[in-house]
Amino acid sequence: MTNTGYGLLKGKKGIIFGALDERSIAWRIALACKREGADFVLSNAPIALRLGALNALSEETGAKIIPCDVSSDDEVQELMNQTREELGSVDFILHAIGMSPNIRKKKEYNDLNYNWFSQTLDISAISLHRILNHAEKANMLNDGGSVVALSYIGAQRIFSKYSDMNDAKALLESIARNYGSRLADRGIRVNTVSQAPTKTSAGTGIKGFDGMYTFADKIAPMGNPTADECADYCVTLFSDLTRKVTMQNLYHDGGFVTSGISEEMIDALLKLYADEE
Repeated sequence: MTNTGYGLLKGKKGIIFGALDERSIAWRIALACKREGADFVLSNAPIALRLGALNALSEETGAKIIPCDVSSDDEVQELMNQTREELGSVDFILHAIGMSPNIRKKKEYNDLNYNWFSQTLDISAISLHRILNHAEKANMLNDGGSVVALSYIGAQRIFSKYSDMNDAKALLESIARNYGSRLADRGIRVNTVSQAPTKTSAGTGIKGFDGMYTFADKIAPMGNPTADECADYCVTLFSDLTRKVTMQNLYHDGGFVTSGISEEMIDALLKLYADEE
């Protein structure tokens, strides 16, 4: 049955960072937010806009595209100015931004290029601080608003191929907690969602992604959630139904985080060892 929406975000306005193509989680979240009645602007880095297909999402949702390099204070400030002209102040922000030059260039964790490492942290984590800082200074976030940043369990557990993004996600979650404590008196919530491995353009670019995806899918009792299921979850966090949920890292991973091992995985390992003997 097709979900025609519940009107959870009727009258709400927002900013969605990070949509690239129809496989990206931010893209699916944008569609879900529109379905639930929200208006928003879309933003990504200028180079991502050239590589992606954001115009199609803009046409489908009626959302204006505002290019923004989130590592630049001037560009983030200008984005806030343009958003105010388009929508006024906003009720929600999605941070779905992550990039590691070291991973792209196949640099091992114990041989990182430190300039690239700084870029990883700046774009993937510090950008959340920069966005919230400028949003607050411009009085762009309405009281009772909600901010969600997409994270990954690599912030708590080491996934070797995730390299310096493990560190970036840990910093991202810390910034969310710190800002959440400072915005709480205005009823503004700041949370991170730790999504399972998802077959997006960015995710599949990580070496060993298929193994990570399969492993998580076999361990998680419910299997890996899809990008659309993540989108539905984020909608609830943007809605008024979660007014007192803040400073949390919320796992959306089919139960992976609290599972030891599955019977299916045990049987597969036993079969593997039996075949080797």
